[in-house]
Amino acid sequence: MSHRLANKVAIVFGAGSDGKGWGNGKAAAVAYAREGASVVAVDLNREAVEQTCDVIRKENGVCRSRVADVTNAEQVAEAVRTTLEEFGKIDILHNNVGLAQMGDPIELPEEDWHKAINVNLTSVFLTMKHVLPHMVKNKSGAIVNISSLSAIRYTGYPYPAYNAAKAAVNQLTSSVALQYASYGIRVNAIMPGLIDTPLIYRQISAEYNTVEEMVAERNAQTPMGRMGSAWDVANAAVFLASDEANFITGVCLPVDGGQSVQCM
Repeated sequence: MSHRLANKVAIVFGAGSDGKGWGNGKAAAVAYAREGASVVAVDLNREAVEQTCDVIRKENGVCRSRVADVTNAEQVAEAVRTTLEEFGKIDILHNNVGLAQMGDPIELPEEDWHKAINVNLTSVFLTMKHVLPHMVKNKSGAIVNISSLSAIRYTGYPYPAYNAAKAAVNQLTSSVALQYASYGIRVNAIMPGLIDTPLIYRQISAEYNTVEEMVAERNAQTPMGRMGSAWDVANAAVFLASDEANFITGVCLPVDGGQSVQCM
């Protein structure tokens, strides 16, 4: 590795994998550490976040785990406070938490709508609310928000709350990027397309007759003929968080194998 993030401190919300294998948040936390960053991994699932830290520590990286609900302002504030207490700064904020609530507008219960908005959107607001003051004080920082291709186009799944929340993440990203550009803070989003992570087997596979059908259809939908991996998303995040991207802000970057420019 080139150690592009040496001497940086990254706090990753949603750093545990949603099942066995590599989720986007877990891969991002490990990728940041491999590039030299000290990582604070935050997740609601203690076991999952400890597994992420174990990977980093076994590779001689620095990782601290925190358990927090990203929709709870006090818990987010505490995760930020303890990170600053130990490391003195936060250079990188990575927002990876996501929830795909299935159900069209007629079927979807109102409480599930609010849950999807809170998990996918309000969480990003809360983490930025508590991290931005410290980045402003230091006049530097990089924020990477994980959005979705579904923020800009219909991808075939009945989750309007997820679509709406991710579209709002894009707009929140661009507006905050402009508001804080003069402070040396960069804010960008990544829009993953069809990515092969543990989450799809738990939250999406029920939309298909079999898991094999899901995998085959998602592979076929992508112009490159295959789904992406969590590492494709993580590598993009490392770039956006690094000084190599120091003139890039307000961007919503598709990582989708070309799907965003494909005619349906």
